[in-house]
Amino acid sequence: MPASLRLALRGMAYNNAWANHRLLTACAALTPEEFVAPRTGFFPTLRATLNHILVIDRFYIDALEGGTLGPRAWADPEPCRSVAELHAAQAATDRRLIAWCDAMEEGAADRIIRVHRGGHVQEERADRLLLHLFQHQIHHRGQAHAMLSGTSVRPPQLDEFFAEGEAPLRAAEFHALGWTEETVWRD
Repeated sequence: MPASLRLALRGMAYNNAWANHRLLTACAALTPEEFVAPRTGFFPTLRATLNHILVIDRFYIDALEGGTLGPRAWADPEPCRSVAELHAAQAATDRRLIAWCDAMEEGAADRIIRVHRGGHVQEERADRLLLHLFQHQIHHRGQAHAMLSGTSVRPPQLDEFFAEGEAPLRAAEFHALGWTEETVWRD
């Protein structure tokens, strides 16, 4: 795999984890009632939307890792009842995705991933599966971000991974996540 593709996919995995961390940290300031209050979106609550991200991450990351979890991944569509539980579970799932992307070697993007979908097994190239997964994350995080704007908590900035002027905040968040910029961008 060209170094540029490997770096881009790794960067996307780290950015994904950082955005999840920022969004779930903001949601931690909600009351339990606000977290489950009905809202306009594809899923009816922040809890349901953020759990959906987690469930689908588990589904695809299991496939990347060679597992056969398949549709059992969404047997419980809301496995985490609180923001704290969800934040911990999402962080663990994000670490799995980062580890998979960190371990990519030459030809990994072309590797065929077997996605168990119940009645059949879909075969998909790793790079295409990763791009789908990142797009899914962005799509539903955007919905959760919009839902959050209807609460007492200000939605965090999610779309500027390395925004100018945010170096101290970024350094503190990266420290909390166990990263540095060098961790993210090393080749």
